[in-house]
Amino acid sequence: MILTKNYLEKLDQYQLADLAEFIVSENYNHHAGEVAPSDYRKEVKSIYQQEADYYDNSVVYVAKDYIGQISASIRVLRWNYMDLLPIQKIFGINPLHTIENSNDIFHIGRFAIKKDVRDIKLLKQLMICAIAPVCQHENNVAFAECDSKLLRTLALLGIKATQLGEAVNYLGSETIPIALEYSGLIGFYNKYKGLVTEDTLVQTETSPVHKSVVMDYYQHYYSFV
Repeated sequence: MILTKNYLEKLDQYQLADLAEFIVSENYNHHAGEVAPSDYRKEVKSIYQQEADYYDNSVVYVAKDYIGQISASIRVLRWNYMDLLPIQKIFGINPLHTIENSNDIFHIGRFAIKKDVRDIKLLKQLMICAIAPVCQHENNVAFAECDSKLLRTLALLGIKATQLGEAVNYLGSETIPIALEYSGLIGFYNKYKGLVTEDTLVQTETSPVHKSVVMDYYQHYYSFV
């Protein structure tokens, strides 16, 4: 078992290369038996560039172990309607063609937890951080590209997602495009938001930027891509 520090923190921009490396390596560790493709470095570079482009409008939350390596991550982006989202690039789906009367549109991605970490509470805490801004208005919606195994886990936890298209193989896993609407998230949010400090949720709800998230655990699964 890997023990992480007792808090999540917002990832600084200079650490985005570490995030990209973590996301690619953990996806293949989980889904491809630790066999990375020949273009592994190309995928790392692509994710780094994308997250660098998103950085000003997003928050990346990470948990780290005691030597400072990333053990878990998730990113929430408030879409500016100009940046190309992964759901557009990978699936050719235009978010504006799938919803009506939206308020703010978000994208949730880069959700990964180190393969040898097993803690459902950490998964819930990461999800609360990501969906907090979505749950502030009944017409908010988030989009994501979700591993099929994670999608089943989220359903068991009470998160209701709408599948928007057929699955494709991406970063070594069966990946499904989904929409996460307020109505499908608010039950989970209200049930588990106490796992995250109130100050954190206020900061996340008002603007997707803050420095650290203090948690009440000593801890250390899957992936949104």
